[in-house]
Amino acid sequence: MDSTQRRITKIAREVSKFTVQTMKEEGIGTAEFDVIHLVRHNPGITQKKVCETLKIDKGAAAKRVASLEHKGYLVREVNPEDKRSQLLYATEQAESLKNSKAHIETVFYEWLLEDLPEAEKETFCATLDKLYWKSKEERRTGFTKIAKRLAEEEGEKDA
Repeated sequence: MDSTQRRITKIAREVSKFTVQTMKEEGIGTAEFDVIHLVRHNPGITQKKVCETLKIDKGAAAKRVASLEHKGYLVREVNPEDKRSQLLYATEQAESLKNSKAHIETVFYEWLLEDLPEAEKETFCATLDKLYWKSKEERRTGFTKIAKRLAEEEGEKDA
């Protein structure tokens, strides 16, 4: 039984909805933001690698990259190793967008917590911090423990 009733996921979803709504007003959708995020963290990535990483087809990637280039968030440069492909780089405008998204999320979370007494807020944030670091460590190890637990539960269902 999930004692959290997936409340963390539900809260994150509400923050995401607000962020998406606000960013759409700036002319950026979530799919475009995913491309910007990937390129920011992988400067010089090819469009082919964008397709593979985001699990999108060539047409969708081409459309998003072209749109983001037109809006000034990405630039393309000829790949010196393969003149037929291009390398993608984020612009300063993309960096400011990342800061904008983080700011939107921060404002939402601050608003969400503002009615909690300070001691309760500190305890809650300390608990969240523990959970964050546990999940980050699990990701760094390739999600081995949680994958094993999931496989065991699936095995129990099949038995």
